[in-house]
Amino acid sequence: MSDCILQIKNLCKKFGELKATDGLNLDLRPGEIHAVIGPNGAGKSTLIKQICGELAPDSGSIEFLSHDITALDVAARAKLGLGRTFQISSLLLEYSALRNVMLAVQGFRGASYQMFTPMAWDSSLREVAMQALTEVGLQQRGDVSAAQLSHGERRQLEIALVLALQPKAFILDEPMAGMGAEGSKKLTEFLDQLRHRAPILLVEHDMDAVFSLADRISVLVYGKIIFTGSVADVRNNAQVRAAYLGEE
Repeated sequence: MSDCILQIKNLCKKFGELKATDGLNLDLRPGEIHAVIGPNGAGKSTLIKQICGELAPDSGSIEFLSHDITALDVAARAKLGLGRTFQISSLLLEYSALRNVMLAVQGFRGASYQMFTPMAWDSSLREVAMQALTEVGLQQRGDVSAAQLSHGERRQLEIALVLALQPKAFILDEPMAGMGAEGSKKLTEFLDQLRHRAPILLVEHDMDAVFSLADRISVLVYGKIIFTGSVADVRNNAQVRAAYLGEE
């Protein structure tokens, strides 16, 4: 489809005899949350790494904003506007929430972390970082170290790092991981609003969150998308229930 933000065509990746992605086709459209679900070992992590440039596919293509990015590295994809959060936190816990975001922006602009001095913390950098913290609801926690934030607040901070880079699409890898019911509820509400900034490809095990958020769901099993459809379609599909939802 010409209006796709992200389009993955016939993506293949093998590790020995294991087909981690097997002729996989997937797209992300403007304004939507497209969730990818599947059992452990389905190939979700391999898919995310290929989309974001950490892992090169054996064949197939990845297009982002009508650019073929299949051969681009992580930094080049980020420059184009592909924003990613990680399943395992990548925050610098000893630094404040504000400094974490400022470091992300400074690094995105091309400076190495070794180059930082007090003079580097210019007002424009601080302004961008504070805007991102405000958008995720952490404007009152900017001076607090990441280590002192709650698990849910750290997830919000990770999204703030991406927001500050003005992404054209979000790739969210297990944002609910390790969160309790209340934290998941709050983050679900936030992500529901985040789609208005940019579309979201969401990889998630929390099915309550997936069913609350997703416009479309793709079910990944053994490297193949076995079904894509609405929440209602997924709930009512016998093959999906048997393969992932644990029902006969």
